[in-house]
Formats: sequence, C-alpha cells, structure tokens
Amino acid sequence: MSFKLFPPPPHKELRPANEIDPEYKKLRWQVFIGIFLGYAGYYLVRKNFSLVMPDLIHQGYSKGELGFALSGVSIAYGLSKFIMGNLSDRSNARYFMSIGLVLSGLTMIFMGVVPFATSSIVIMFILLLLNGWFQGMGWPPAGRVVVHWFSIKERGRLMSIWNLAHNMGGALAPQFTILGFYLFATWQSKLFFPGLVALGFALIAFLLIRDTPQSCGLPPIEKYKNDYPKNYTEKHENELTAKEIFFQYVFNNRLLWYIAFANAFVYLVRYGIGDWAPTYLMQVKGFGTNEASSAVSWFEVAGIPGTLLCGWLSDTVFKGRRAPATIIFMLLITIGVVIYWQSISHAAATAALLMIGFLIYGPVMLIGVQALDLAPKKAAGTAAGFTGLFGYFLGTALFANIGVGLLVDHYGWGASFYFMIAACIIAIFFTALTWNREKTNLL
Repeated sequence: MSFKLFPPPPHKELRPANEIDPEYKKLRWQVFIGIFLGYAGYYLVRKNFSLVMPDLIHQGYSKGELGFALSGVSIAYGLSKFIMGNLSDRSNARYFMSIGLVLSGLTMIFMGVVPFATSSIVIMFILLLLNGWFQGMGWPPAGRVVVHWFSIKERGRLMSIWNLAHNMGGALAPQFTILGFYLFATWQSKLFFPGLVALGFALIAFLLIRDTPQSCGLPPIEKYKNDYPKNYTEKHENELTAKEIFFQYVFNNRLLWYIAFANAFVYLVRYGIGDWAPTYLMQVKGFGTNEASSAVSWFEVAGIPGTLLCGWLSDTVFKGRRAPATIIFMLLITIGVVIYWQSISHAAATAALLMIGFLIYGPVMLIGVQALDLAPKKAAGTAAGFTGLFGYFLGTALFANIGVGLLVDHYGWGASFYFMIAACIIAIFFTALTWNREKTNLL
C-alpha cells in the first residue's frame, strides 16, 4: 500500500438522472472558484518576502544574502510540488489544498511576529524553506480538481482562466503589505498581515472545493461531457500507486522532460524579473517604495489579458498545441527584457515591466497545461510537479534567486540581464523540441 496524506473520499451512489446535469453545473463552478481563490491565497504568502527585501537591505543584509534566503522558498517549493504532487494524486484535494495554505500562512505570521525570525540569514532561509514546502501543497490539488471536473477540450481555456489566480494573488500581495504597514506601522507587518489574510482564503477554499465528481454522486467528467482522451479506459478512474505514477507515466515520458527543462528557464525570467523588481526599480531606476510596489502590482495585473490570449491561441489558432504560442510569447519577452534593462525613464521602465508581465504568464500556464495533457488524470499532480521541480529548484532558487543576486553583487545588473536574455533563448529551444510531437502524444 502507498501512503496517503488525506485519503480521497469514496465514490457515492450515482444520483438520479434528472439531478446530474444541474448538480454538475453547480459544483463545477463552485470547485473552480474554490481552487482559484485558494491558489490566489497561496500567492499572498509567497510573494511578500521580496517586498520586505529593501527593508532588510537597509538593515545591512546584502543582495546575495537575501537572494540565498529567498531561494529557500523555491528550493523547497520545487521539491514539494513534485513530492507532495504525488501525494495529492492520491489524496482529497479539499483538505490538501486548504491545510497547506493554513500552514503557509502560519509560517509567515511567525516570521513577522517573532523577533528572532529575521535576525539572521540562516533563520530566514529555514523559515522560507518551510514556507516553500507548504506552498507545494497548492498547485497539485488544484490540477487534480481541474482534470476531474473539466474535460480535455475545455482545459486550455479553463486553465488560462484559473492561472489568473497567480496574477490576482501576486497583485494583491503588495497591496496587503502596504495595508499592513499602514495599520501596524512596522515593516514586519508586511510578513504577518498577508499571512492573516491567507487564513481567510484557506477557509473559503475548504468550504467550496470537492474532490471528484464521483465523490458527489456524479459520473466521471469524460462521460458527462462525452469527451474521451486518446486511449481512455475505465482504468483511468482507478487510483494509482506512487510507483505506477512515477515510472509508467512520468520518468519515461520524453516530452515531459523537454517541457521541464523549458520551464526552468521560463521561471528564471519570471522570477528574475518579478522578485528583483522592487529592488531594481528603487536602486537603479529611482522609484519610491509605493511607486515600486504599484509597478509590481501592475506587472501581475498585466498578466491577466496576456494569459487569456495565450490560452486562446493554443486552443483555437494552434488547435490544442501549446509549443507555438509559448515560443511566440518567449520571443516577445526577450524584447521586453532588453527594453526594461535599457529604459531611461520611469514610464519606459514601467511599460517594459508591464510588457513582460503581460507575456510571461502565458508560457508558465501552457507548460502546466502540457503536463496535464501528457499524463492520465490520476497522475496529473505528479506530472505538473515534475515540471515544477525544474521550474522552482533550478529556474527560481538556483538561477533567479541565488544566481541573479550573486551576479548583481559581483558584476552588476547588466550581467543579470544577459543571463535572462540567454534564458529566453534556451526556453525557446527546449519548447521547440515538442513542436511536432506534442499533439500525437496526448493521452
């Protein structure tokens, strides 16, 4: 037997035929709102530390030291998204996602209210490492909910809408840090106040999310929508063991490896720009604290129409293929990075940051959709976690947090921008390897 953290609820007896359609319609959007708000809540306590970094620099910490501390979130998150993703494939998404957010929120509350929590880089690294592990309990159960409640032909556009939870949470995080600062007048409130708000989001998620249609007395989504993936059988409704998920559907899938490597370099750009934006804008471009926080919020908001456009392109223009839209967006991001670097005015820097924000979340979303497409639904969390492992451990922790911090300390900001431009090119290369084969390999 394989370990299950929160065992999935048993299948209930099928409801009468006249109840199935109205109940399905109601619950589909109920669970969608639940995973949307739940995941937005995760971002409130994932993004807020980068907004405290300028305060910590004033206390004498270097950028390299803070980059190391910040890497704790990404190192743990990448590993957790993979390992906890496998657990989530065999667990109740309702409990898994809600409890993970509660633990993440409590960690940041502790970091903000306990004086010694920010007294050294080592302690901050350990706490952020712990927070990152709990953060890994967010995406996989959301992916499990999506593949059980929405069919494959709906998934591209549906996921592009759900992915806006990243932007909503990322945009709200600076606003809640500002609100916390005004309410409590201490920089520590930028840590604990978003944590308090996250607990409320966790409660909402728990009230709304349901694990699978079968646990609510409904048929599987494939039957309800008459939308069966290639090679679908009734066995796809059976829970899989960890060994089956890892060795039958993940490790031997070449396309998953390609998009995992691509994800590492997409995330380098995403977090190399996003996490360092407050510091870069204030130190290099001369922005004030509120002006920089507002620019970061708009960076997230700009991703909303960009993500929707990217999902629409992949589903309609490219007929379900993800690689062409990803490559187009990454080419444009390369241009945006150059403009952001070379801008000579506040308006130009803000416009370039918005351009990157508009474009970057589309590739992030599509790689997640590809991972779901390339594995059976009982292995969805693990497949997404596998690409996330590369994205957060390599792309974010090692490259964007530690790498960018060290490059800036030793060689200046220009070296970090060369690094991110190279990352765009490498991401395009690995994505191109799936260009012709992704569609024929869909399950």
